[in-house]
Amino acid sequence: MKKILTSFSCLILLSVSFSCKDVLEEKPLDFYSPENSFVSYDDYQRGLTDLYAKVRTICYAATEYKPYLTATDIAQDGRYQLTARFGGHTNYLVPTNSDVLLHWRSWYKIVSNANTILARVGNSGLTDDEKTLITAEAKFFRAFAYRFLVYLWGGVPLITEEVTAPKADFVRASKAEVLEQIISDATEAANNLPPINQVTDGKVSNLVAQQLLAETYIALERYDEAIAAASVVIDDPNTDLMQNRFGSMVNQNPQDELLNFTQPGDVYWDLFRVGNQNRSSGNREALWVIQYETDIPGGILESTGGYAHMHTLERVAGPASWLTLRDPDGEEGAIGVPMSDYNTGGAGVSLMMNTDFFLYDLWESDWNNDIRNAPHNIVRDLVYTNPASAWYGKSAVENPGSTLIEQPWRWYPHPSKITTPGQHPDGVYVDKSLGTIKNTAGALYRDRYMMRLAETYLLRAEAYLGKGDQQNAANDINAVRQRSKATPVEPADVTLDYILDERARELVYEEPRRITLHRTGKLVERVRKYNTLNKDEIQDYHQLWPIPYSEIEANKDAVLEQNPGY
Repeated sequence: MKKILTSFSCLILLSVSFSCKDVLEEKPLDFYSPENSFVSYDDYQRGLTDLYAKVRTICYAATEYKPYLTATDIAQDGRYQLTARFGGHTNYLVPTNSDVLLHWRSWYKIVSNANTILARVGNSGLTDDEKTLITAEAKFFRAFAYRFLVYLWGGVPLITEEVTAPKADFVRASKAEVLEQIISDATEAANNLPPINQVTDGKVSNLVAQQLLAETYIALERYDEAIAAASVVIDDPNTDLMQNRFGSMVNQNPQDELLNFTQPGDVYWDLFRVGNQNRSSGNREALWVIQYETDIPGGILESTGGYAHMHTLERVAGPASWLTLRDPDGEEGAIGVPMSDYNTGGAGVSLMMNTDFFLYDLWESDWNNDIRNAPHNIVRDLVYTNPASAWYGKSAVENPGSTLIEQPWRWYPHPSKITTPGQHPDGVYVDKSLGTIKNTAGALYRDRYMMRLAETYLLRAEAYLGKGDQQNAANDINAVRQRSKATPVEPADVTLDYILDERARELVYEEPRRITLHRTGKLVERVRKYNTLNKDEIQDYHQLWPIPYSEIEANKDAVLEQNPGY
């Protein structure tokens, strides 16, 4: 009779060489899984690199302007539409919106991948020092992901363990609990990540974690701790606000033959030139810089042009004046292709523009002396570019033709940091001697600041204000304003709204503005006050985003509560 080998007899007969566990345990040999992906120190580094890549994609992909920049106090839809893109909250912020789901799942994917790393590193064969570093970096990214989740959605499911089996019973933690988890993770990161002068460009350091701590302590109204964390960053001997010109174009001025710029470049302008973002360029203000490379696998950017994938700030925030543009005589006033200059804003297509509040009201008291408002930092004029036009070289703003009269969205003032005038890659140019570029350009061909020291000063000012110390709050704001030649603010004039104004002046299109407004509870109020397109359609409940309907529906074993109003 044929005998059936039981698991018990297997243990007896085969224990000489291996156990039944070896027989029954599946070991993937021809595909990657968590079991074989995290073995060596290099394996864990690859896992962390993927977290950097995911943050880059979520924050700076082709859709970045929709969830984080537009329909706020500083920016609106570029074509005055409320139904397209993120034109309006009521139309866009619904539980079935694909971008709402995308960002929910994308940030939780970072949480999930960080948890996978953390679940395995403790029992790995790495050295204790390697385990400490890997753990600190993974916990930073988990904290950073929850930063976006908590400010967009409020209390959310708090997942701190690896999920290895199907789970459909998630419940929401309180907002305070999520913030405390960020504090816990960021504290371990701050204590164990390397100093900023010991990390390569693009990698997070202890100071990056300290800045996250400072911001989170403010949200918890623990102002003394916020001040202490921000002070660690500000007082570090390796950080300073840049005060003098530096970098790739330090000996060049932003001349534009058509716009006839006469003002020289300045240190603020230098902060956004190609190659100037990283500490290796001499930039002591940079804290965390998201890395892009041209024509290198994984670097995203391509010199041949193309904007389909990501990093398209030039395309979305730049005006479309390079297309058909009639002069006052009804003739073609533009050459019909974008240019790598200050005049047209590159290969823009007018998807997002700044509000009048940002473009005019914010600068009123310091119009001529704040360098951030200089004509090379905010381009306010457009001139006709077609040499065949009788209006060539003359202002199209002062002498609009039918195009700008009928379609004013075709050109608008814009910060020059949205593009790289005169610095597009060679492969993007149609004719470099003329400065013409392909209409498929549209990418921003440089690295991006995720954290910069100027923001640290403004965070500490916010913490000082929270505890009623307007004098020290003014001191920190004025450190930023002094660099920009702006009039110092008086302590009595420091309010949260003033700090938000200063953040807009300094950090426009750098900070995820919506996150800042959600964090401070000022989104609805400031949109109603400063955004003429969105002021009437935004509702009180838009202070939080809707939980994606598909996530609620899939969570069949528990109630994942929806935010009020949806």
